[in-house]
Amino acid sequence: MKLNDSVRTVLDVAWYLVVFLMIQVLVSLPLGQGCVSAIVSSVLVTALFIWRKWVRLSPAYLRSRQWGVLIWVALFSLGSIIPSEWLQEQLGFEMPKAMEQLFTTMLSEPLAYPAIGVLVPLVEEVVFRGAILRCLLQRFPHVNHWFAILFSAVLFGAVHANWAQFVHALLIGIVLGWMYYRTESILPGMVLHWVNNTVAYLLFHLLPNAHEAKLLDLFQGNERNVWLALLFSLFILLPSLLQLAIRLRKAK
Repeated sequence: MKLNDSVRTVLDVAWYLVVFLMIQVLVSLPLGQGCVSAIVSSVLVTALFIWRKWVRLSPAYLRSRQWGVLIWVALFSLGSIIPSEWLQEQLGFEMPKAMEQLFTTMLSEPLAYPAIGVLVPLVEEVVFRGAILRCLLQRFPHVNHWFAILFSAVLFGAVHANWAQFVHALLIGIVLGWMYYRTESILPGMVLHWVNNTVAYLLFHLLPNAHEAKLLDLFQGNERNVWLALLFSLFILLPSLLQLAIRLRKAK
């Protein structure tokens, strides 16, 4: 690879990230931090990335009708929630109180689901897989595709700006990147992202204190039930991952 190609790739990736963050900041200045701000910034970022052709959207994967793949993607997302929370607890990472309060406020707003459940998964897949990862994969031979996937996942985790979310975003980001590499489509990633955020939204409204509780608290202090829930999740997670490895078309 030529040096100027490497430099161009780094500059492009940095620019995509800066634009993504800058629009969020600029929109939040007049609108504040909340669901309206998240909706406006998501729409603006998505529209800009499509207009500038930094992301290439195509209906080809949707036309292929890979409904079975998307079902396995949804199951994988469901199966990953408890293991991810368990790992986060073992590492001792907690979300900063200010950020936890912000999420609590946003999830309580009427526009919470359109913002967090729908548009955030869309814009983050557009930016981190459709633009950043696509750019990295174009510059690195397929034999080095895992470097591109890992690097994009690290960036995805880092923008969450706290260790608690970084762990989950990093691990999920690796899977999201791998799915994009195999399909050349952001659609599977959007489904995974949508299911993950939808579950968070539902848990907040069905179990109002769930975001503050540990797994042991959610299972009324019964450690045996925690381990059973973890085992049950793995029985969903691992077969789903195997099915995806079999079913996903390898990118050319």
